[in-house]
Amino acid sequence: MSDSPVWHPFTQHGLGEPIPLVVRGEGAVLHTADGRRIVDAISSWWVTTHGHNHPRIVAAIREQAERLDQVIFAGWTHEPAETLARGLTAIMPAELTRVFFSDSGSTSVEVALKMALGYWHARGEPRHRLLVLEHSYHGDTIGAMSVGQRGVFNRPYAPLLFDVETIPFPHPGREQATLDALERACQSDAAAFIVEPLVLGAGGMLIYPPHVLAEMAAICAAAGVLFIADEVMTGWGRTGTLLACEQAGVVPDILCLSKGLTGGSLPLAVTMAREPLFAAHYDTDRARMFFHSSSYTANPIACAAANANLAIWRDEPVQTRIATLAAWQADHLATLATHPGITGARALGTIAAVELGAAGGYLSSLGPTLLAFFASRDLLVRPLGNTVYVMPPYGIEPDDLGRIWSAIAEAADLYVL
Repeated sequence: MSDSPVWHPFTQHGLGEPIPLVVRGEGAVLHTADGRRIVDAISSWWVTTHGHNHPRIVAAIREQAERLDQVIFAGWTHEPAETLARGLTAIMPAELTRVFFSDSGSTSVEVALKMALGYWHARGEPRHRLLVLEHSYHGDTIGAMSVGQRGVFNRPYAPLLFDVETIPFPHPGREQATLDALERACQSDAAAFIVEPLVLGAGGMLIYPPHVLAEMAAICAAAGVLFIADEVMTGWGRTGTLLACEQAGVVPDILCLSKGLTGGSLPLAVTMAREPLFAAHYDTDRARMFFHSSSYTANPIACAAANANLAIWRDEPVQTRIATLAAWQADHLATLATHPGITGARALGTIAAVELGAAGGYLSSLGPTLLAFFASRDLLVRPLGNTVYVMPPYGIEPDDLGRIWSAIAEAADLYVL
């Protein structure tokens, strides 16, 4: 066993895999204590958008830490949160008028689910059923696990999870079956439908087209079912636009954001909602308030980092960087797509993914082998089983991106052919 007392997430310590000690980050590069230069191909679990230690975000954190570090947010407020809420309502769809702060993607989903159920309760309508999309993943807290795909991620905790109704994933050629299933499910007084727009992340980087997202939202609207968009991963430009929902012309009833909200520097999340959800909880009766919080809700330092992120989006050519990276990704993917050991080549915006060999799921025996291989090439690539994906910070240098794709080709040669 390791001498370290640290219990790492999503890590099987019994395998004895080496755990590098990272000491510094800059751009798309991490530096370790033993002098290695590691290219971060996955934005450190999809959070780092503008690159590690962006100077404007670092400066904002430093300045805020010297002024106000933390204050209760229940019945109190502070300038960074007020500025951020106004900045978000300015940049996000105008229909999303309310901003509720939390700490992570999982908690933003928990908040969304409670908002939805609270809305129907306040209206006196008995709507409790939640609809979910097959293969989805929304986090590791109880509510988030309940609305995610059942399997290895949550099997030990099955007694804690509540029942949901699963809508089949819209695989190519089977989109109508998805829409028909959703329409049937919506006719039975469902409360809400939660989706990852356009890309299912932990489910294997599965991609579906914008018109399907638009039709799913329209079905929910026609039935009066709340539509929840979990853009924790897809938001902040990952799919090529600020929100994935933009590509479908969809404005959700509830929107979940985290990860890139602070540029990936500090944990922070928001759940944005349309005005009727806020109004349903607005009353002189204290029993009708929205009962959710955490100790660090709207932490001032994290809010300052998020405000710096908004300033970067406003002042710097972020969309140009995203478009450039998306074009590079598409070129690399096109070159590799004909490799006999690679299947399922796909991309959307800055996200690209392939399968090495036959499908094997998250616990594919190829997974640990690939993880070790990429680490030996000084690359932070974390395959989802035999699914290898590339989702780097937007400012990655072309040579470093080329190293990533060359290593994927080498891995296909070594372990598949």
